[in-house]
Amino acid sequence: MKTIRSTADLAIFGASPAFVEPLHVGRPNLGDKEALLRYTAEIYDRRWLTNNGPLVQELESRIAARLGVKHCVAMCNGTVALEIAVRALGLEGEVIIPSYTFIATAHALHWQAITPVFADVDPDTHNLDPDAVRRMITPRTSGIIGVHLWGRPAPTDALQQIADEHGLQLMFDAAHGFDCSHQGKKLGNFGRCEVLSFHATKVFNTFEGGAVVTNDDELAEAIRLMRNFGFAGYDNVIHPGTNGKMPEINAAMGLVNMDALGEFVCANDRCHSQYFAALAGVPGLTVLPYDRDNDPNYQYVVVEVGDDSAVSRDEILAALHAENILARKYFWPGCHGMQPYRDLFPHARLVLPNTIRVAERVIVLPTGPTLSEVAIDTVAAVINQRMAAA
Repeated sequence: MKTIRSTADLAIFGASPAFVEPLHVGRPNLGDKEALLRYTAEIYDRRWLTNNGPLVQELESRIAARLGVKHCVAMCNGTVALEIAVRALGLEGEVIIPSYTFIATAHALHWQAITPVFADVDPDTHNLDPDAVRRMITPRTSGIIGVHLWGRPAPTDALQQIADEHGLQLMFDAAHGFDCSHQGKKLGNFGRCEVLSFHATKVFNTFEGGAVVTNDDELAEAIRLMRNFGFAGYDNVIHPGTNGKMPEINAAMGLVNMDALGEFVCANDRCHSQYFAALAGVPGLTVLPYDRDNDPNYQYVVVEVGDDSAVSRDEILAALHAENILARKYFWPGCHGMQPYRDLFPHARLVLPNTIRVAERVIVLPTGPTLSEVAIDTVAAVINQRMAAA
């Protein structure tokens, strides 16, 4: 396969340097349409639309088996799953999280009058730095939420050791990490519990949805109660709760996409490998690698623009956007730079030098099963040309 290095090369493939249809980050992965329609007909005929229906139960069972966990509690979305997990663990006061994460990680705490305390990340992994976590512990700290960013596992052992030493709860935001592994175990088996997102942009989606997975029987029982207003039976409310239930139609999409998950991951792997080769040797650019031993899902193609680059990250983004290639900054400028946290913690940036550096360097490129080899080479050609023009 020829790698496209310039727009002149595009004529060989009959391609244009600009895309009529925009290339997006996070286009939905879609399984078999006919299978989804069959499930939909079953739902319609059964007239069981929500409230822990048979498809939700089947999806929970399949996810638990796939991840090797005892319990999977499906939810309407990942943010509600975070909020319920936080409340089920009894977190209060302060909870340490990375600032370099999706804003929902912080909001799930702030929404419940818990203070998110931002700790710095390791610049090589983009995950929480355990030494930074230690520095942020105070008498008000009740827990730590690690994030498996890009599906690359957080430092689970080091964070667990810190939690054990200080009597803290430890949970993980595994929104990026579905079906990925760490130390021979699937993500979902670490900390007291882990939270999954099945949003449309994730490698595995249920249209919209999420789950909490855990090996703790008592915690799972509390979470199941909390997602359904605390009901234990028809009229017996025994726990404070909310409405976090997943509808049957979302579970149907999940079952369809579970059958196609291997295809999605293979397509992501193909895209990542092609980008890696096409951008190899470009001065100042690094495509973040994945460790195949960790069964990555390759959902994110993450490029770092280094200090030695002749072109800034934002200049590269502008060149891509001009060609209808909608690559994105991700998590910029960090949660600490967004509201309300920017006003609440105006000095947080002083302890987050690595977070700031990473947030200013990252570009996430389009990927997924619908992206052709020509499209990937075209994206790489636009980047190469912009770098060469500097």
